[in-house]
Amino acid sequence: MPVAVKRVYESISRSDGARVLVDRLWPRGLRKSEIALHEWLRDLAPSNELRKWYHAQPEQWIIFRKRYLKELARPEAEKDLQKLYALAHERKRVTLLFASKNEKRNNAVVLKDLLDGMRKPPTGTGPGALRAMRAREAAVRRR
Repeated sequence: MPVAVKRVYESISRSDGARVLVDRLWPRGLRKSEIALHEWLRDLAPSNELRKWYHAQPEQWIIFRKRYLKELARPEAEKDLQKLYALAHERKRVTLLFASKNEKRNNAVVLKDLLDGMRKPPTGTGPGALRAMRAREAAVRRR
């Protein structure tokens, strides 16, 4: 499953596949009809505090990435992270959309690394956790 990252302001392409916005805030100046989204996973975006901190210190990429991965391990992000893993598993191609002007270092790049298997998923997330969650739900239904 190829995963791409792309600025949301770039033109839509047929090769984008499922287009997923991974920012907390809606991109300025764009209407929903102009983006052709499959999903908007707000809870996968960095917290406002982390986003503002990194914007002020873009040279701190490694620290940002570590802090962001810790945020992805929080319960608030779990549901959207599971959606993203499932979507990436069932679609031929997924494009993660972001608004940041920094195209090389942003939260979408970290998420792409997770999906590509380059980074270890946060504890309690990932494809294995999705199977475990489904097994727990099935066990509850059987009771």
